[in-house]
Amino acid sequence: MKDPRQIIKRPLVTEKSSDAREKNWYVFSVDKRSNKHEIKDAIEKIFKVKVGKVRTLVTTGKKVKKAGRITGKRQSIKKAYIEVKEGTIEIFEGV
Repeated sequence: MKDPRQIIKRPLVTEKSSDAREKNWYVFSVDKRSNKHEIKDAIEKIFKVKVGKVRTLVTTGKKVKKAGRITGKRQSIKKAYIEVKEGTIEIFEGV
């Protein structure tokens, strides 16, 4: 099994994730090769909370244009929406 810190990359703090946090849903950027069971176990080990549901999605990277020419592409990321049943994730406090 992978190290939990390799599965969970970083929390995503956006306006949409702030609204979801009020309903006990937290958003993280995760490793693309990880599945829902690995994400659930990693969150429970790192933050010591009880996870209810895990929803995942992959956002494709957008093309970046400069001066009308395509110069590259942003990186695709995998997001995980985590529903917490018991406890809170302290990394989001004060954000």
